[in-house]
Amino acid sequence: MAGTGSDDDYLRRSFGPAVAARGGELRALRPGPALVETYLAELDALAARGAPLLVGGVSIGAVVALSWALRQPPGGPCRGVLAVLPPWSGAPDDSPAAMSAQLTATAIEEQGLESAIAAMTAGSPDWLGAELGRSWRALADRDLPGQLRQAATLEAPTPQQISALTVPLAVVACPDDPLHPITVARRWAAAAPRALLSEVGLQEWGRHPRLLGEAALTGWSAICDAAEADPLPAPPPAPAPRADRSPRDDR
Repeated sequence: MAGTGSDDDYLRRSFGPAVAARGGELRALRPGPALVETYLAELDALAARGAPLLVGGVSIGAVVALSWALRQPPGGPCRGVLAVLPPWSGAPDDSPAAMSAQLTATAIEEQGLESAIAAMTAGSPDWLGAELGRSWRALADRDLPGQLRQAATLEAPTPQQISALTVPLAVVACPDDPLHPITVARRWAAAAPRALLSEVGLQEWGRHPRLLGEAALTGWSAICDAAEADPLPAPPPAPAPRADRSPRDDR
């Protein structure tokens, strides 16, 4: 699932190569007007097939992925969560990503799409301006401002809730991304029972989106490999029953 204002085309470029290299099938969900409800319904439909499933996303897509995984029963088809650039924990409040989404929605509604794109491009790195300009135009007929506002008000799992996660959590963060503070990613990774945090620089993944998917899947594999190499210790054997002797046994 894509970040707010991004789309399934970007997901195919960022996750597709890593998934294909491991023999998997990528299902990049397309954002729609009922953003979160649509994502959750499609995840439920995929899980109903019963096949093993890794669920993941970027930014708000990571929030939806983790929230959905936390509601799944142990032993179900969900095998892990790939959380790239998590934006916040709990309520969005004054999160930079949430505030940016709200401001973007207002700009599109008040100034028009092309004017909003021009303003965004003027203050963004070339690669980011080009990427968001493409995706905003692709989502223009799918209530982009509504998507942005839905994402900006969505509550993310809290550390206490994340502590109940029963599957591996691979988190990917960017130390120099101002909208997705690395402190949030560290908080998610620290809260989960089985997690690994990877870092990718802003310019690196900006110009090579596949690095995000590669980091996420490499992290998930490392968690699984560690679990196999160092399994949980088996419980100690129960003490053998003690036979009490009666005085007759001495005769």
